Amino acid sequence: MNVAMQQNGIRDASEPPLSRHAWERMCGRGIPPAAVEAVLEYGRKVHIRGAAIHAIGRKEVAYYRQLGRDLSAFEGLQIVCSPEGLVITTYRNHDFNGLRRDSRRRRR
Repeated sequence: MNVAMQQNGIRDASEPPLSRHAWERMCGRGIPPAAVEAVLEYGRKVHIRGAAIHAIGRKEVAYYRQLGRDLSAFEGLQIVCSPEGLVITTYRNHDFNGLRRDSRRRRR
């Protein structure tokens, strides 16, 4: 999708809805729309602080490699979505500790 189409609110029906912030971050960080689609389709999904975070890590890359899909280019990519499904932001982070649900309180 080109930038003019995105700014005018025209998008391909197969692509997830993106906020302006998400689009700017994707452009600035060199993350193509196909990568966002791949993470939303193949990545793990964790609900944290009212948002759904989709991420592809080592486990997803290894699992889908056995099934014939190469997701290595998307490893570490994380997508934050609102409860309605709007993509809020995108970034790369290989540390998935922030995605864990802590069942106990942190020690001080």
